Amino acid sequence: MENDRALFAAWTDGDSAAGQRLIERHYDAIVRFFRTKAGSAGDDLVQRTFLALAESRGRFRGESSVRSFLFGIARNILLEHIRGKVRDAKVDPDFGVSSIHELDPGVSTAVSARAEHRLLIKALQCIPLEMQLALELFYWEELTVTELAEVLGIPAGTVKSRLHRGRALLREAMENVPADPADRQSVRQLIDRWAAGVREQIPS
Repeated sequence: MENDRALFAAWTDGDSAAGQRLIERHYDAIVRFFRTKAGSAGDDLVQRTFLALAESRGRFRGESSVRSFLFGIARNILLEHIRGKVRDAKVDPDFGVSSIHELDPGVSTAVSARAEHRLLIKALQCIPLEMQLALELFYWEELTVTELAEVLGIPAGTVKSRLHRGRALLREAMENVPADPADRQSVRQLIDRWAAGVREQIPS
């Protein structure tokens, strides 16, 4: 299988088929990224992300992985989208403090057929957005700490602190979300596995 860098280089040199293969490889991950944070606007933001990737071909220097570069683009587009939604309220959102639940209360949690996954997503949407991003990208998309540092624009040590604090806030948020006791216990066990370093994806 061609690696991402080879596909990206070929795309930059004019091979549109290589670009299509690269997009197809990462499409589902970018859909997941926006699905828990952008609701009905997600499809448009996915398209904007890949358009921005195409437009950035000449600027990619290979200092990061293509995947972390792509998620960095997706993060910037998400934050721009949220700023646009709250601008009418003349509020400059602090993504290190405000959650998706506060910034965009209409975002759906119905992105999984399993009740415990919906509970987990609802709790994630109640913690600060930057911590939600870190947890989802680390545990669901399996980005490394180094890749996360590139995506979030922070030192690797800060990434580790953010993951630790995010898990603690997630536990607190989960306890405040109405839920069936069995589903709540299932999510507690998942967070415990996360704390033990076990990464687990939420199925598409």
